[in-house]
Amino acid sequence: MPPQSVLLEILKNRFQSIANEMAYNLLRTGHTVFIKETADFGTGIATPEGELFAAPINLGVSVMIGMWCGRAFSAIPEYQEGDVCISNDPYLTGGLSTHLCDVFIWKPIFAEGRLCCFAMGFIHSSDVGGKVPGSISPSCYDIWQEGLRIPPLKLYARGELNEGLLRLLLLNSRIPDQNWGDLKALIGSVNTAERRMHALFTRYGADAAMRGGRALLDYAEGQARRLIEQLPDGDYAFGDLLEGDVVPGGHPIRLELTLRVRGSEIVLDFTGTDPQVRAALNLPTFSQTGHYMIVPGVVNYLRTKDPNLPYNSGLVRPLHIVAPEGSLVNPRTNAACGVRAATMRRAWEVSMGPLSRLDPAYIPAAGGGMSAPVLIACADPDTGDLKVNVAQPLSGGSGARASKDGIEGAEFSSFIRNIPIEVLETEMPVEVLRYALREDSAGAGAHRGGNGLEFTFRCLAPHTILTARGLERFHFRPWGLRGGRAGTPGMAILNPGTPEERNVGKVDVLEMEAGDVIQFLTQGGGGHGSPLARDPDAVAEDVRNQLVTPETARRVYGVVLDAGGHPDLDVTARRRNEVRGAMPEREFDFGPERDAYDAVWTGAVREALEAGLRDAPAAFQGLIRLKAMDEITVRAGGVTPSPEDVARVVATVKQRFVWPE
Repeated sequence: MPPQSVLLEILKNRFQSIANEMAYNLLRTGHTVFIKETADFGTGIATPEGELFAAPINLGVSVMIGMWCGRAFSAIPEYQEGDVCISNDPYLTGGLSTHLCDVFIWKPIFAEGRLCCFAMGFIHSSDVGGKVPGSISPSCYDIWQEGLRIPPLKLYARGELNEGLLRLLLLNSRIPDQNWGDLKALIGSVNTAERRMHALFTRYGADAAMRGGRALLDYAEGQARRLIEQLPDGDYAFGDLLEGDVVPGGHPIRLELTLRVRGSEIVLDFTGTDPQVRAALNLPTFSQTGHYMIVPGVVNYLRTKDPNLPYNSGLVRPLHIVAPEGSLVNPRTNAACGVRAATMRRAWEVSMGPLSRLDPAYIPAAGGGMSAPVLIACADPDTGDLKVNVAQPLSGGSGARASKDGIEGAEFSSFIRNIPIEVLETEMPVEVLRYALREDSAGAGAHRGGNGLEFTFRCLAPHTILTARGLERFHFRPWGLRGGRAGTPGMAILNPGTPEERNVGKVDVLEMEAGDVIQFLTQGGGGHGSPLARDPDAVAEDVRNQLVTPETARRVYGVVLDAGGHPDLDVTARRRNEVRGAMPEREFDFGPERDAYDAVWTGAVREALEAGLRDAPAAFQGLIRLKAMDEITVRAGGVTPSPEDVARVVATVKQRFVWPE
């Protein structure tokens, strides 16, 4: 037997290779583009208690290690060899699945008659029923509208398929054959893990292998704590907004975070975050330690500081979450949650705000802040069956860093791959007219943000249904950092350049006819540092590459180009001196829209609103909040209301609601 430290390194690499092989098998054998192209899936190996000690690093979703599987695993009273279990219910799995389209399976792996670990994974199913093709609509207000709920059950018992359960699952999908194909690919991946783990047990012994898995969790925890201890203790607050267009009243929804550093632990305290909403933006976390949809901002920071950290659930053990029950990030049972990815993205960004103060060199400005798959559904002309497919998962540009520009058309945190145009046009009746970077969308800075995307396509089939979810930053821009400017907001335009052109805003469900054109323009990431400090040659290069217009170069960067497209340094110096005083540097630049909103909804106004809600029944708090905000907005007329006025309005609204003492 090798020395313990050598064995641990061997096991780390063997576990990692098994998780990687699971992911590659799933990618190569999946049926829908969500799996075989965008790679919206995850695989891993977990302890019997539910911690992942191995997950892929470069394939599939990049948030696996915060998945706590314990509640799902324990929901099955007894396991036998050959069992394969399944669930997609957020509330019955304790926040393992977070919306119904994420279908999880797990398989127990035995050695010498005892349970050693689980192989597990999930696929994003392209359709699990519900009110719209693709199953996800921002305007859903309860989970039953979002599709079929699968409690933790055995899909296979001792190797025998539960035919009745399978028929039930497939009957409730618009694309049953493709869904079954994806599920079989996922089952194949956990079967691969079982074979590879048995080979590992034969080589090193089951006890030694599983002690190694637990030791790797402990080691990762220790390394994470080492890095956290380097941060100064303290409380660091930051807040940001979801735009809330799909919620009745359309009021923005606030995520408020206090990041508390104490020794080797971090608490992410979301006290002050708005109540859950009557829309699909709720994120079921159950306040689980290190929940995978809350902590990636912190985990990515730790892994940037030390890229050699082991990638397993030990990293999230020191990351604790306070998410008040009934809030947006810990809704009560049965709240709609299909578009929880929009809230997830904003939660990552609100953790970056405090970290940017703690360690400025490592934290970028805000990126596009969304991962928004656009789906299309239409009748198959040959069979008459409904075809459902992803047109493109849309992302904005990433935020600029202290030392580099942001990435064009993608975010650092984005794990979803794009779909090749040839694949889309082969599988669906559409013609892609343009798929390119969006000029002038990036936030300006000494290092500018990444530009967003333009995605324009024409429908070729009648009665095509288009859905989109998670569209964000259409009004409130990605923030710039340390003198950098906010990025440009996104938009969606139907039939651009024609008499029928209209801005359709956040698409929920849009019916299109043959010949209709839809154009999506995604947002650019925020800039970092003053635009007047950007190298004039870099600005000229951006103009040549059609990433920045000459007018923006002159007006925002203060760079004047000569007839050959090169910077005129003398004129540029004078121009920069002219505009320097009119370009104050701010720690965070949220953009004019957010500035105008914050001028009315100040901290004192928000505190008065929250105070008035505290004694209201939890079930009514979200509705009372919306009604009160409606009236406050009308009365304020763009002027900051006093806290006393807010308190009176909330008290009046509460009187309309009668509940038992």
